[in-house]
Amino acid sequence: MSKLRTINQSVDLLVELAKAFNQKAQLALYDKYSEKMLGVCRQYIRDLQYAEDVMITAFHKAFQNIEKYEPYGSFEGWLRRIMVRECISYLRIHKNKFNVVEIGDYHFIQPASKTEDSTSDVIQKAVDQLPIGCKTIFNLYVIEGYKHREIAVLLKISIGTSKSQLAHAKKLLKNSLIQLNLKENGTK
Repeated sequence: MSKLRTINQSVDLLVELAKAFNQKAQLALYDKYSEKMLGVCRQYIRDLQYAEDVMITAFHKAFQNIEKYEPYGSFEGWLRRIMVRECISYLRIHKNKFNVVEIGDYHFIQPASKTEDSTSDVIQKAVDQLPIGCKTIFNLYVIEGYKHREIAVLLKISIGTSKSQLAHAKKLLKNSLIQLNLKENGTK
């Protein structure tokens, strides 16, 4: 029996036990997925404390609704969707706490040099500096694989707004990375 099959069977067993309100199974699922799900939450919410709060709330909702999980897809994918929706709900409720920047001029905080960060860290820092609307749509489309129609429904915006925010996010990222490259090569 392959290792992957064994892992999937153990997750399926934990899910079945969690459906029966077995707290040890719920804790085991939390331990297995919490680090990865915190990463998902941090893609939307920069502040670690708020991201952790949202993650815990999302886990609570997942366990309350675990009987709705159908094993046709992966449990991790199901849990991830709950995390994303909880993050979006949090951002919608607390939008005044965040510096929301409409489309227009926007300046990035310059990421550290290549010697300090790997390329992926530099890109992640650039993504983190996007205006919250652009960042959310960028993450949903590029990272999570949502379609513009799904994003529009989830965020209660038009498909055109989703597309334009994604295009703007890509433009800002490109400009930020070009500026970083120029700085590192000693030109302006």
